[in-house]
Amino acid sequence: MNDGTFLQRLRRDTRGNTLAIMAATLVPLCGVVGGGIDVGRMYIAKTRLQHACDAGALAGRKAMGGGTWAQTVNGVAEYPRVSAERFFDANYKAGSYGSADLAKSFTEAGGKVSGTASVNLPMTLMRVFSIDTQPLSVTCASEMRLPNTDIMFVLDTTGSMAETPTGDTQTKMASLKVAVKCFYEIVAKLDTAANCTTGAPAGGTGSQTQIRFGFVPYATNVNVGYLLKPEWLADSWKYQSREPEWTATTTYTYPPYSGTPGPSSSTTGTWSAYANSSTTGQTTSAQTCTAPADDQSQSSSTTNSAVAQSGTTRTYTSTTTVSTTYNRYTSSSVQSGYGSDRRYYCQIKKSSKTDTSTTSTNYSSQGVPTTTNSFSRWHYGQIAQNIAGLKNGTSWNSGITLPIGSSGTAKYIGWDGCIEERETVRASSYNPIPSGAYDLNIDLVPTSGTASSLWGPALPGMLYARKDSSGNYTLTDQYTATEYTNDSSYSCPTAAKKLQAWTNASLFDSYVDSLSPSGNTYHDIGLIWGGRLMSPTGIFASENALTSAGGAIERNLIFMTDGDPCTSIANYQAYGFPYYDRRQTDPAAVPSDGCTTNGTLTQQVNARTEALCSAIKNKNITLWVITFGTLDANTNTRMTNCASPGRYFSATNAATLQSTFQSIANQISQLRLTQ
Repeated sequence: MNDGTFLQRLRRDTRGNTLAIMAATLVPLCGVVGGGIDVGRMYIAKTRLQHACDAGALAGRKAMGGGTWAQTVNGVAEYPRVSAERFFDANYKAGSYGSADLAKSFTEAGGKVSGTASVNLPMTLMRVFSIDTQPLSVTCASEMRLPNTDIMFVLDTTGSMAETPTGDTQTKMASLKVAVKCFYEIVAKLDTAANCTTGAPAGGTGSQTQIRFGFVPYATNVNVGYLLKPEWLADSWKYQSREPEWTATTTYTYPPYSGTPGPSSSTTGTWSAYANSSTTGQTTSAQTCTAPADDQSQSSSTTNSAVAQSGTTRTYTSTTTVSTTYNRYTSSSVQSGYGSDRRYYCQIKKSSKTDTSTTSTNYSSQGVPTTTNSFSRWHYGQIAQNIAGLKNGTSWNSGITLPIGSSGTAKYIGWDGCIEERETVRASSYNPIPSGAYDLNIDLVPTSGTASSLWGPALPGMLYARKDSSGNYTLTDQYTATEYTNDSSYSCPTAAKKLQAWTNASLFDSYVDSLSPSGNTYHDIGLIWGGRLMSPTGIFASENALTSAGGAIERNLIFMTDGDPCTSIANYQAYGFPYYDRRQTDPAAVPSDGCTTNGTLTQQVNARTEALCSAIKNKNITLWVITFGTLDANTNTRMTNCASPGRYFSATNAATLQSTFQSIANQISQLRLTQ
């Protein structure tokens, strides 16, 4: 059998085809199966690599906190970068899935941590197609990014903040200023003048997020008046003040008289006989004499009768006499003597007559009255004073002038911006807040027709403490010329600030530096206005409800105090002069005061503070409370209860105060994976 015949038979024989087909399909089948296995390995490896990168970026940003990327923590240099790499290593072991050439890198810019990671993954069955390895790489990033956030600082600026705690080198106020600035650095990502342990941030928060800060410094009072609309303050307010009483004196001045002509008469005189008037010109020869021309002269005299008075009308009679004298003359040449003694002269003779005319006129003048008030005495009491002059359209004047100076003279009364609270009620507990306690209603918008909903300006220059004959305070109104004095103590802190974006760190610095310690401790007035200025449903709802773009806002109120409530019956505070006004306490009893005592004024501060803490938290505002220094145990308990759950902190010195503010800032900031 030849080969051609064998091959032809084999070609026609189908019994061996299956083996050939199987052999031909093994190669592409290996490619499909191997590709699936290797792609699956690649997917798993890359997913794990991505998870490790993300974990590292998050850990690095969290370790960085409000500080810097290169900071040293617990002796570990570049702690945030080290933390990022440790978390990466915990989630992706070198050599996982047979990978090789592991490379990872984490960097930071503008508060954002970015990472990259790569490996080479060896292939298995894909080697059939000459694919030995496949590179895998991932990127990741995380940054501390706030949601739209409002932060209101209610800060104790009382006199005790001027003290220096044991072991510190600066006052409490100086420590507070540093802590607040460092808080701002963390949240706003802008560098202030403070030397913060967190390092110097940069970059800001950008325009995608709204972050606002507000301030209510408080002590005995709060300075919020110039933030309010003029129509929200009353035109008249009752003060423990005084008003002058006058003695009126009326005098009359008389304008020029007007007259009515009276009777007149005249007489005509008779000529007198000629009489020598003069002899002139003696000569030795005859001469010609010429008489002077006739002439006349006139004189006038006026006499007034006594002035008659009838009521405020004065009258008198004026008599005027006019005399006219007429003269006529004749002349002749006269000879005297004889012979050689003969002389001639000119002789002038005169004849006269006088005519008179008399006129009488009746004059009258109506007196014009002028009334002058001379100071008589003072009325001391609760006086409703007109303070509308502080208003200037939609803005304010800085003071008014009233006649309450010495002996009723004009006195300028300046207004620094502190206020007296609107109507309240007297109660032992304000939880829940009574409907009539308008002062504790942080949302009630004043209406001009409802006097009880309006505030009044705190005007210490208006106050006078009335006393009895023994020099003691008395509630009884006094009527006396005695010049009493104010006698109250007054402290008005730095002006409060509404919530605003502080994109300029130097302006933030300047405001914080303006805080100054003075006055006693009234926690309630600080919390009232902290709540009012940030409430989304109150007097500034149009500014606070949503962002300008309509976004939701997370709200945080940070309340810091270094002391127990401290009151005095002589403090001029938001409820007036406590001894006299008694707006918070029993009107029939002298209020009692003190610090960490059970005085009636202190009880009021504590009761109102408790109610306000609840009211603020009920507005979905996170209330952070920090106490600074050593406080009474009861105060610590009240402050703990005041705070939102888990949001109470106690600081004992400058270092712990700064770390406390730093901790709060980091908690308010939210760590978000951005890539």
